[in-house]
Order: sequence, then structure tokens, then C-alpha cells
Amino acid sequence: MNAQRSLILAIVLALVAVAATVSAQIAVSANDNKVVNVNGKVNVVPNPPPDTVAIIDLNASPPRVIAEVQAPVSVVGPPLSVAITPDEGLALVTAAMKIDPGDPTRTVPDNRMSVIDLKASPPKVIATLEIGKRPSGVSINRQGTLALVSNRADGTVSVLTIQGKTVTLAGTVEVGGPKAGGGHIAITPDGKTALVTRSADNRISVLSIEGTKLEHTKRDMIAGVQPTALDIVPNGAWAVVGNFGGQVTGDNDTISLIDLKAKPPRVVDTITVGQSPEGVKVSPDGSVIAVVLVNGSNRPKESPFFNPGGKLVLFRVTGTSLSKVAEASIGHWPQGAGFSADGKTILVGNMIEKDYWVFQWDGKTLRDTGQRVKMNGGPAAIRTADK
Repeated sequence: MNAQRSLILAIVLALVAVAATVSAQIAVSANDNKVVNVNGKVNVVPNPPPDTVAIIDLNASPPRVIAEVQAPVSVVGPPLSVAITPDEGLALVTAAMKIDPGDPTRTVPDNRMSVIDLKASPPKVIATLEIGKRPSGVSINRQGTLALVSNRADGTVSVLTIQGKTVTLAGTVEVGGPKAGGGHIAITPDGKTALVTRSADNRISVLSIEGTKLEHTKRDMIAGVQPTALDIVPNGAWAVVGNFGGQVTGDNDTISLIDLKAKPPRVVDTITVGQSPEGVKVSPDGSVIAVVLVNGSNRPKESPFFNPGGKLVLFRVTGTSLSKVAEASIGHWPQGAGFSADGKTILVGNMIEKDYWVFQWDGKTLRDTGQRVKMNGGPAAIRTADK
């Protein structure tokens, strides 16, 4: 009888351990300490402390920082400059800008990407790679074997292989060149296609992936002015892109829906969202899109386009159409958004407050919980693992 009870207890403990492993989830935040926004003007911080990368436990309530690593990051570019392997073992973090060694009052393009071992105790940077000029958005395939980085100044994409904890630069592919620019790159769930935004010439390019071979298919789409942030729904049916607009004009900007089932892929809907859609992220179940609007909150207070806060706006895709379902006020100069695995918790980072605001979403109502997760630096980017 005791043996039977021991067996039952062992099975129960094993199931609990498996459930805990399955439900465990972290987010990784890249925090910029080099620059601050003072009444609409971005200034370089004199003798700034190092940039940081924070690991956030999304299972905790409220979410909490469980580790921090020093590594170069940058707020310049889409808030998708960090990616996590599906097993949550590694984080890749790009650095688009650095302080000019010859003039500490300004920043210049960087070319570094840090590889962070998230399972080390404590987590640590295990490699620093030199890739393209102003590396920005980075994504890892769901197989955890390949990473792609959009280099904004070069108009290129860096291809990197992942084998265990070893990340190796395998090649660089030109996609439009310097006149095209870059932004973010997203990989379809099957790992066979990638989309890359070209912020300088207003295009989104379709790339084919075969092993480590990356090719521009010569299919380019035009969704709006300065496409930057981009995400693909987990089932691979569609993608959404944020069109950042002219930035200085104060006009409302847009997001666009891309039908990936169509042959070739094409833009099928565009909707006005407000000023500067900095962050764009699809929920894990694909039910909503979180759009983070700067909303003029980074402008001088005397500007006619200033607003005392950004906005988090949720959109839904029905067929081939976008529709707004909810919105909430957020902090100043906001950047990226991250979802918990169940899609019920949303974190939104604010550069000026140097924190994340925690929201709850029940499918109908978007609620600010009042919880704040402080960062050591301005939260320039956030990501969870694509699984």
C-alpha cells in the first residue's frame, strides 16, 4: 500500500513539475540609459550608466524582474530589438546606436548584437557579435535554429545560425540597400518566409528561407509611409505592420493588414490609429493586435501635437478587415508591448517613466491594473518567446 501511495505521489509531483514548466514564461526587456527626453528633445546623458537587459517573470503577480544583465541596447528603431529562443534559453539583443567616442554629446550607429544565456545563474552575456550597421529588429524561427536581423542603415539582413548556445553569423543579404533602410523582420511559423520592413523607401519585402539561404523574392508591398514595426499571427495567416508616418508632422498614422495566404502576399486593409504606432504585437492566440501609440507624448508641451500620454489600442482581424476594440491611456514616449502566454496580461513600456504598465484583457475589457514594473533604464524593447 505504501509503495502504491509513493508511486501515486511521484506521478502527481511529476505532473505538477511538467505543468509548472509548461506555464513558465519570461519576457526580456532592453533598457536604454544613454538618452533622455526633456520637453520633446532627446539628449545624450553625460557619463551614463550601462544599458541593461531585464528578465521579467510573467507568472508573478505583478510581473517582477528576476535578473538583470548589462548589455548595449538602443531606443532607436522598432521596440523589437530583442528576441528569445523557443526554449527561453537565449536572448539576442541588438544595439542600433552608441555614444560617439569622439563626441559624448551625440550618438552614432552601432553594429553589435549580444547573446545572453538566460539559464545561467545568474544570466550573462556569452558572446558579442558584430553584424550590420544599425541592427534593429531581430527574430528567431520557431525551430530555434535561425535568427534574422534587419540592419537599418545598410538595408541588409544578417543571417545567424543557432546551435545550442552558439550563435554564428552565417551571411548578409542586401534588401534594397542603404536607400531602402530597414526596421524589423518577422519569420512565418513554418520558417520558410520572412517579411522585412524598409522604413526609408516605404516597402515591405518578402524573403524566402531555405536552411541558411535567404533570398529576396522580389515581391515588395507598399502599405503606408515608413513601415517599421511588424508581426505575424501565430497561425501564419496574416501579418500586421505599423506605418510610422512623417513623425514630425503630427498627423495620424496607420497600421496595415497583410494577407499571407494570398499568392503572392498582399496588403488587404489599412486603418488610421493615431500618432506614431511605435509598437505592434499580436496576441498569442491571434485574437487581437496591441498597438502602442506615442501619441505626441514625446513632443514639447507647447507643441499643438503634444498629448499628456500615449495610448494602448487593441484591434481585431475579421476576415481581411481591421477593427478597433479597446484603448487605454499609457505613459510618455511609450515603446513596445508584450503579452503573457494566455493573452490576458499586457505589459507596455514607457521610456520617460522607465517602467512597464500592466494591463488585463478579458476579451472585452482592457483594464489598467495600476501595477508598475520599474526598469533600470528606459524600456526600449520587449519580447517573449515565439513558440
